[in-house]
Amino acid sequence: MPRSHGERRKTRYKLKKTIRERGIAPVSHAIRSFEAGQKVHIDLDASVHKGMPNPKFHGRTGTVLGQRGHAYVVQVTDGNAVKTVIARPQHLKEQKQAQ
Repeated sequence: MPRSHGERRKTRYKLKKTIRERGIAPVSHAIRSFEAGQKVHIDLDASVHKGMPNPKFHGRTGTVLGQRGHAYVVQVTDGNAVKTVIARPQHLKEQKQAQ
């Protein structure tokens, strides 16, 4: 059988949900809002395929540059390179500030 080279290849464990997380995500995840300059974590939600960035950015932290439609433009460092990721709010979490 030919090998698949799709967008979600090699993500069997990375995008797997725990038993209590299974099912559709709550609506509150879709209506989150972020401001430009805010730090966010990229945390992919496997139940939402639309607006999902590449799985290699899962677990990374970046800065919101702006908004593009319903999605947000996030600047992430990948080694020495600075990359731009476009992701919907279901795949982003705000970073907690240390106090």
